[in-house]
Amino acid sequence: MTIREFKMPDVGEGLTEAEILKWYVQPGDTVTDGQVVCEVETAKAAVELPIPFDGVVHALLFEEGTTVDVGQVIISVQTGDAGAEAPAVVEAAPAAAPAEAEPAPEARQPVLVGYGVSTASTKRRPRKAAADTAAQNGSAAPVAAAAPAAPAAPAAPVLPAVPAQPAGERPLAKPPVRKLAKDLGIDLASVVPTGDGGVVTREDVHAAAAAAITPQAVPAAVQAPAAVPAAAAVPAQAVETSARETRIPVKGVRKVTAQAMVGSAFTAPHVTEFITFDVTRTMKLVQELKADPDLAGLRINPLLLIAKAVLVAIRRNPDVNASWDEAAQEIVLKHYVNLGIAAATPRGLIVPNIKDAHAKTLGELSESLSSLVATARDGKTSPADMQNGTITITNVGVFGVDTGTPILNPGESAILAVGAIKLQPWVHKGKVKPRQVTTLALSFDHRLIDGELGSRFLADIAAVLEHPRRLITWS
Repeated sequence: MTIREFKMPDVGEGLTEAEILKWYVQPGDTVTDGQVVCEVETAKAAVELPIPFDGVVHALLFEEGTTVDVGQVIISVQTGDAGAEAPAVVEAAPAAAPAEAEPAPEARQPVLVGYGVSTASTKRRPRKAAADTAAQNGSAAPVAAAAPAAPAAPAAPVLPAVPAQPAGERPLAKPPVRKLAKDLGIDLASVVPTGDGGVVTREDVHAAAAAAITPQAVPAAVQAPAAVPAAAAVPAQAVETSARETRIPVKGVRKVTAQAMVGSAFTAPHVTEFITFDVTRTMKLVQELKADPDLAGLRINPLLLIAKAVLVAIRRNPDVNASWDEAAQEIVLKHYVNLGIAAATPRGLIVPNIKDAHAKTLGELSESLSSLVATARDGKTSPADMQNGTITITNVGVFGVDTGTPILNPGESAILAVGAIKLQPWVHKGKVKPRQVTTLALSFDHRLIDGELGSRFLADIAAVLEHPRRLITWS
């Protein structure tokens, strides 16, 4: 029997960590090559990880809710074939009986779904003290271990009493770990590394920070981040700190969204314009299309016609569909429209986009919208679906909101906020009548779109929705 370890795969796209959302297996469960064992959330999306070999789960090394660096072992599996290929896996002995590790043959690298394969080398230069810490593979004690003859999990590891950083040599650590050490005021040269190959991990930094405050060091596996007073290993999303406050860790999609919005708000000069108008005819058309047998089975709603109106307005004002190249100081006009649709999910706001929306028929656009929304709600949106958007629609009206001043999705030229459609008194053909009225708000990058172009674009969207026959006459 051999114990093989599966590491958090290389996620690519510049991402270095992922949060374990849910384990689908437990110690003692039988797994097969390709079986999904857990769901993780990166900064861009939630994806499922398949195990790359057969065997019986020996241990889960991290609890749900824990953020794990790429390259750290997350699960160990007891296999019956010591010679089988184990992609991106390090041969290791059971915790109770250490043995020599054998390198796995070169093979494909398991990666997160949708990211592709990384061809970059993951080898690091050897450490002089690596032999002293070879038995410490990863930085956290297993959450649970189930071997046939093991009645109890091993005791928590004890940190070495002497530093493992050779004098004069730069400590090994990933950029996020270096930033954490800097934020906490910790000298990496004084931190005892427990990572594979003498790499300093997040837990090592937290342990050093705790040791600087308390006279007795605590094992790295149970350290809590300094920014969160309670234990970070607790899978709950909210950490209660007192009867008057609750602190919620910001990570994954929510963290990246916050960073992107700050970057967008303070990079692109935003301008927002508003228009309020009568959409009674469009609402009637929605009802007629729902009854059309040619569109049976398709989801027909106001958002579908709003999306179509935006595409018609882009065709009439193609210069709005552009991006700003900061390095080259150029405006890049796009001859395609990847239409983003902001979607609220339990993990935060994401903006997947419909690729080449300009080339789709009404029926195809309806199918794409339905698929996009369903995938987003299930948390299965892939990173590719959120890349290369050009213009976005955000429907704040579903929350009963009349309008807003939306922030641009980074890299895009404009975002349209759609307000609630309400029955209001309106002057129609010289008389005040109850009509379906809404307000649109268009925010745009003033480097790309000046006031005249932005106003024409917004007015054209409203004109199409006020008289939807223009979907035909202006196409």
